[in-house]
Amino acid sequence: MAVLNIVKLGSSVLRKPAKEVEKVTKRINKLTKDMLETMYTSDGVGLAGPQVGVGLRLIVIDVGEGPLILINPKITEYNGDMTDVEGCLSLPGVLGYVQRHAEVTVEGLDEKGRPIRVTGTDLLARALQHEIDHLDGVLFIDKAKGVSGLEELQEVSGHKED
Repeated sequence: MAVLNIVKLGSSVLRKPAKEVEKVTKRINKLTKDMLETMYTSDGVGLAGPQVGVGLRLIVIDVGEGPLILINPKITEYNGDMTDVEGCLSLPGVLGYVQRHAEVTVEGLDEKGRPIRVTGTDLLARALQHEIDHLDGVLFIDKAKGVSGLEELQEVSGHKED
């Protein structure tokens, strides 16, 4: 496994909708394993394809219950609301309060290309929504209130968002 480079705010791949994975191949499986390694090395709980510069609908998550790999994930059901603080590996040092659904059901494919259905609450629900947003070119700062650290990141990176 390899640790991949995580792209940061200002990279155009973070703002483009990702493409569907047409076929689960050995290359896709290696990429998802590398994404997990990258996520663990970076102390994250989730990572999406665009965050490693790959415009494909892939996410990996581990909120302490073991790794979850989802290919072409879609939210099919949701209930309730909750607001909590979020951060992002692509926006180091930036935090904000984001309102999300308290429970979501996501359908997609697992690493073997088999249909999978996952229902998550609390942190898993939040992580699923955060990572699926990445696949649609949406960053948590687009939805957040009380954002801190963004100006500092923009100064360091030299990238400003409109």
